Amino acid sequence: MKYECIVAILPRGEADRVMEDAKKAGAQGGTIFFARGTGAHEAKTFFGLTLETGREILLILTRDDQTDAVLDAIVESGKLKNPGAGIAFVLDVNRL
Repeated sequence: MKYECIVAILPRGEADRVMEDAKKAGAQGGTIFFARGTGAHEAKTFFGLTLETGREILLILTRDDQTDAVLDAIVESGKLKNPGAGIAFVLDVNRL
């Protein structure tokens, strides 16, 4: 059986809701962890203080026959077609 890993990078506070929608689409579970970007547009200032905008990264391992449905649910739930809403991509898993 072949597996794939869906990686979704989302604004902070979105991953729990997106994970619930991914479960409804067939995902068994996932891992959420916090991250921060290093790009030029990541740092914002407020009264001269630099504020970092955090991200959440959602990892979901799926069978290859479930990947499309789960990925579609993530894109829809996270509104990932909107600019700046996040990104999702799929990686092949060679060993499990």
